[in-house]
Amino acid sequence: MRVDILTVFPEVIRSGVDYSIVKRAQEKGAVTVCVHNIRDFTEDKHRTTDEPPYGGGAGMVMKPEPIFRAAEQIKTEYWTDQSRVIMLCPQGEPFTQRKAEELSMLPHLVLICGHYEGVDERVREHLVDEELSIGDYVLTGGELPALVVLDSVVRLIPGVLGGGESPLDESFSEGLLEYPHYTRPADFRGWKVPDVLLSGHHGEVAKWRRFESLKRTLNRRPDLLEKADLLDEDEATIKKLKESG
Repeated sequence: MRVDILTVFPEVIRSGVDYSIVKRAQEKGAVTVCVHNIRDFTEDKHRTTDEPPYGGGAGMVMKPEPIFRAAEQIKTEYWTDQSRVIMLCPQGEPFTQRKAEELSMLPHLVLICGHYEGVDERVREHLVDEELSIGDYVLTGGELPALVVLDSVVRLIPGVLGGGESPLDESFSEGLLEYPHYTRPADFRGWKVPDVLLSGHHGEVAKWRRFESLKRTLNRRPDLLEKADLLDEDEATIKKLKESG
C-alpha cells in the first residue's frame, strides 16, 4: 500500500510515522508513506496556503490551488483506479474499525489534512472522494486524525503484525469490545487471574472470552450490539445478562 499525506505541518506527520507498527510496516515494505508539504505547491514568495473567507467571518480558509497541485503531482507519480482521496475534517463520516478494514484493502490512499477554519469547498466537490472524522470534537488540524487513520489501517495489512498479534480479536473487529486480558503473575496482591484462563482448556477459554466480551459491550457500549455480528447463543447470553441486571 502507498499512503500520500498532504499537510502544512509535515514534521508532525514525520514524527508520527517513525515508530511502532507503522515504522515496522515500512521496513517490511508493506506500506510506503509519502509526506507532502502543501506549502511546496504554492506559487508566491510567502508560500501562502490560506486566505480570509469570502463573505467575511472568523478564521482563515485553506486555498484550493496548492492542494490540487499537490494531488496532481501525486497522480503523475502513482495512481490506480482504486486510489482514494480522503480529507480529515469534523464534518466527515465517523471513522470506525469497519472503515479501517475497508481502506486496508486498497492499494493507495491520499490523506488531506484540513487546517485553520476549513478548506475551500471546491476541494470537497472536485477532488475529495470522502471525508472522515475521528470524533465529535474539533482539533487544530487534520494531522492527528491522519495519523490515527494511518495507524489503524496499516496494522490490518496482512503480514504487518507479528505472529503473536492479531487484529481479529481486538475491540470493534466483530462489533464488540474486547474481553479482559491477564498475564503473569497469576496472583497479584491477592487479585487472581480467572481459573478458566489457567485451565489449558481452549474451548472453555473461548467461551469465557466471548461471554466477557458481550458483558463488557453491554455494560459500556450497548449501542454497538445493534450492529454487531451476533450468534444465536450470543443473543441468549445478552438476554440472561440483562435479566441478571
